[in-house]
Amino acid sequence: MTGNSQRAFELDFLRGFAIFMMVLMHFAWDVKYEFGVDTFGFLEAGWFWTFIHPLFLVIFVGVSGICCTFSHNNLTRGIRLAIVAVAMTLVTYIATVYIGINCLIIFNVIALLALGMLIYVLISYIEQKTEAKPETVNAIMLCLGCFAAAIGSQLDFMDYDTNCRIFLPVGFSIRHLPQQADYLPIFPWIGIFLIGCVAGRVCYRTRESLFHNRSGMAKRIMQPFEFIGRHSLIIYLAHQPIIYGILWVIFQLSGDMK
Repeated sequence: MTGNSQRAFELDFLRGFAIFMMVLMHFAWDVKYEFGVDTFGFLEAGWFWTFIHPLFLVIFVGVSGICCTFSHNNLTRGIRLAIVAVAMTLVTYIATVYIGINCLIIFNVIALLALGMLIYVLISYIEQKTEAKPETVNAIMLCLGCFAAAIGSQLDFMDYDTNCRIFLPVGFSIRHLPQQADYLPIFPWIGIFLIGCVAGRVCYRTRESLFHNRSGMAKRIMQPFEFIGRHSLIIYLAHQPIIYGILWVIFQLSGDMK
């Protein structure tokens, strides 16, 4: 995003808020499932996984799509995120198999964002070479995004599974697959990313905030979340090891390790 005084702070805020709620959820998950404390019952409630959890994902992935339209180096960013995603898979595989921490990650939000950025690079390249009108490209992207989101909403109703793990990123049910700590399939979430890209191209053509005036109180309240939003990748990568490490020390000292 732009570095001037008109930086789109609302996008930093929304992305930071989504990351903050994710950190809280992962803290609750570790306490309940990794350290065996019978608390945080909302993690087993249907309303949480049906309404609350998807809402934060929609915010994060959608805003990431918007921010993708601000950048002039999406190819580099996409490749960098893809490398990070592969590294996460290797590290979490080692931790799961050899250390005994159930944290395997195969395809998660980092991999999804990498794919989304690379798709947007391809779309931008085609748009430039064909000299297509932005309105036409926006319409096509919106249709593709809605179609991908619709496909994702139907996958849960498909009575289909497979042993072929290459289909894991798509969202198919894979038989005999190890438990994953984090998973975000291409469908429907690439659709949310593309819809975010369209929103960025339409609403943020000048790459400036839509809100040019906000009170000092609002600024003070929003700034912590804006900071999180500006450093979302680092916080995403670091928060789980830090949370798990702190909880491990606490439960070791208290003698309550399961």
